[in-house]
Amino acid sequence: MTSLKSTILAIVLLAGVFGRIDAMAAENNREIATFAGGCFWCLEAVFEELKGVDKVESGFAGGDFTASYKEVCTGMTGHAEVVQITFDPSVISYAELLTVFFSVHDPTTLNRQGADVGPQYRSAVFYHDNHQKEAVQQAIKVLDAEKIWPQPVVTEVAPFDKFFIAESPHQDYYRNNKNQGYCQVVINPKLEKFRKKFAASLKE
Repeated sequence: MTSLKSTILAIVLLAGVFGRIDAMAAENNREIATFAGGCFWCLEAVFEELKGVDKVESGFAGGDFTASYKEVCTGMTGHAEVVQITFDPSVISYAELLTVFFSVHDPTTLNRQGADVGPQYRSAVFYHDNHQKEAVQQAIKVLDAEKIWPQPVVTEVAPFDKFFIAESPHQDYYRNNKNQGYCQVVINPKLEKFRKKFAASLKE
């Protein structure tokens, strides 16, 4: 079994391929990434700190209709909690975003992250074009080949359809609620590990 660091390095190599494709296609325009990996408060706090990320919005994808946070939490709407990331591909590639994504959650637990249980907490990538689809499929192959986890990756890979932004209290949740219990117990330890691992990629 190889280390998570080795797996991350392997995925980063993909950034050299897919990063160039993204940059050529974008020509200074911004691109969008949509990830689901448990509670969106956690993912939002992580991705907001990366260089090249302009905006992170918490919301829902995978469902067909507008739903409230309370409704999504029932697990009956088909939505997943997601973050929608607007980024500059000339600064950070989509493959590098994937590297972070697969490092800050467990992609092998079906419909759960830790104590958060239900299909709304599933691991999923909603790709916006064929380049993103190829990148995530290749990343999953690398992760499974490296056998970091005893179980295979179960991350859903699906075409992006609709994004429903969550209510305003869920935007910048960690920034506005750092003393809240969930932030102290769950988000803080995750952020600490993330900051150490990706120190060179953080905004000043």
